[in-house]
Amino acid sequence: MTEGLSLVIKQAFGALRLHRLEANVQPSNRASLRLIRRLGFHREGFSPRYLKIRGRWRDHERWALLADE
Repeated sequence: MTEGLSLVIKQAFGALRLHRLEANVQPSNRASLRLIRRLGFHREGFSPRYLKIRGRWRDHERWALLADE
């Protein structure tokens, strides 16, 4: 998973010339949180009831990575 997301990040900041990527992750999703931390994302905030999943509103943490980081 790390290798795949690394390639996506490289493409986003390289060929696509994006300056920012965001990841919104449920706090209970420890594997995804480990992955984005490992790839250099930093936590920007918390979004209560951000997304409705299976009929329930779920909180999410907002993480970001900037091209110049």
